[in-house]
Amino acid sequence: MKKYSICFISFFFLFFFMLLNFFFMIYFIMKNMVIFLEWEIISFNSMNIVMTILLDWMSLLFMMFVSLISSSVIYYSKSYMSSELNLNRFIYLVLMFVFSMMLLIISPNMISILLGWDGLGLVSYCLVIYYQNIKSYNAGMLTVLSNRIGDVMILMLISWMMNYGSWNYIFYMNFMSGEISMKIIGMLVILAAMTKSAQIPFSSWLPAAMAAPTPVSALVHSSTLVTAGVYLLIRFNNMLVDLYMLKFLLLMSGLTMMMAGICANYEFDLKKIIALSTLSQLGLMMSILSMGFCDLAFFHLLTHAMFKALLFMCAGVIIHSLNNNQDIRMMGGISIYMPVTSLCMNISNLALCGIPFLAGFYSKDMILEMVSMSNLNLLIFYLYYFSTGLTMFYTIRLLMYLMVNDFNLLTVYNLYDEDYTMLKSMIILLMMSLISGSFLSWMIFSYPYMIYLPFSLKMMVIYVSFVGLIMGYLISDMSIHSLSKFLFTYNLSYFFVTMWFLPNLSTYGLNYYFLNFSQKLFKNIDMGWSEYYSGQGLYKILKYNSVIYYIYQMNNFKIYLFSFMLWILLIVMMIMI
Repeated sequence: MKKYSICFISFFFLFFFMLLNFFFMIYFIMKNMVIFLEWEIISFNSMNIVMTILLDWMSLLFMMFVSLISSSVIYYSKSYMSSELNLNRFIYLVLMFVFSMMLLIISPNMISILLGWDGLGLVSYCLVIYYQNIKSYNAGMLTVLSNRIGDVMILMLISWMMNYGSWNYIFYMNFMSGEISMKIIGMLVILAAMTKSAQIPFSSWLPAAMAAPTPVSALVHSSTLVTAGVYLLIRFNNMLVDLYMLKFLLLMSGLTMMMAGICANYEFDLKKIIALSTLSQLGLMMSILSMGFCDLAFFHLLTHAMFKALLFMCAGVIIHSLNNNQDIRMMGGISIYMPVTSLCMNISNLALCGIPFLAGFYSKDMILEMVSMSNLNLLIFYLYYFSTGLTMFYTIRLLMYLMVNDFNLLTVYNLYDEDYTMLKSMIILLMMSLISGSFLSWMIFSYPYMIYLPFSLKMMVIYVSFVGLIMGYLISDMSIHSLSKFLFTYNLSYFFVTMWFLPNLSTYGLNYYFLNFSQKLFKNIDMGWSEYYSGQGLYKILKYNSVIYYIYQMNNFKIYLFSFMLWILLIVMMIMI
């Protein structure tokens, strides 16, 4: 029992912290309050080191969601990671991860944001390589190197903000807008957010990060690591309003949304399908954010966090039951043997599709209606609605494979649904997936949105969802005909399975050439010429000469005798010549 003590302590602490945040958040919204705290850590002569904290309804609401999901994940890990020898180490890593995210949420200061940002990157690397094998090491290296680009952007942003005399960016929003500094800072923030939230061309690390344990995936892909970029852009939104870079972000996030939706239909790994669905939803958040609707992006971020964490937890239960098998072609008929898990999975999947009155409906429907009402070109409009149809497409395909098709793994199997520790943590998130959309829509939007659309546009969401549903049903029929069709389009399928060749471009392309070039530089310059002509080389020359001088200084008779004989030999040779 001692082994699980850290699990219970962490769970109760985070759950209590969630309740505390909830009551504070209600009070802050009612009173329209913002608290800015400055905590002076060290004051020495004229140097002050000050930690600043910003508490408003947004940071408190986000912290509430992060602590609720992380408490559920830690309680779930008690059972999921029960065979782990170092369970405490795993829980400490998860707590460090959550603490880094909290630091990022409450920071109005670029230095403390960097601490949280880099903390997320470092701890995510430790968690991705938690199962120590080659695949995990490669995935961890890809994750950390892709995120490093964003870290460098934040560092450049910090050095640029030195021009203003302080790193409390919250005070400079209006002051910076309209000048060249704003464009540079905005560009750096957008690039940093694109790496952390895995937009094209930095998308390949997100499915690779599935090498981490499933509880970590549930935490990372719902409310922490990947949403850090979106949250940063929401905070900087006032400054980015008129920035031309936002049009570029809109295009990239729209393409990410479509690419992830298409690739999820070609994928057979359960966790990777859910990861690509996360990527698609991140594209949706980033694209609506780049159109200026930061409240809507935040709303979708929170509702998505609930059902995506639940989806990963259900996937973890299924993977455990099927002897750690992740291939959906081996699964089927799970609804008969694991009814509660299937219920949770179906509800979270339908919330993801935007089925009315579940959590995802309130945010997705409002986003798509605002898009329909906005003055956009046809390409972006097409990307939004096509991606919505694709969401339905891969979701129904996944449900057909898991729930309806025949079980293909073993002849003798023992599927059961009685791991109550996992089920309890899933039920909490199930309730939130049902109600969070409605209560957040009443809480966040104090004014009603009046959206006036013609009937055809109003029904557009239902049309594309219905088409996606039919296509998902048709494509999940795994027969010899579909196999022959797949072989007929092998090159196209390979293009989509490899995420439009993004891993080749980012991982094997850029990273490989950069790392190979740096290895050659290190070998030839650091370990070569500079080693020979600087520290070590100089040390060897001096050491060699000092040994020779030392031998001479010892007044050794043999040396004198040898020198004397040498001189006589030389003289004799000269006389003979």
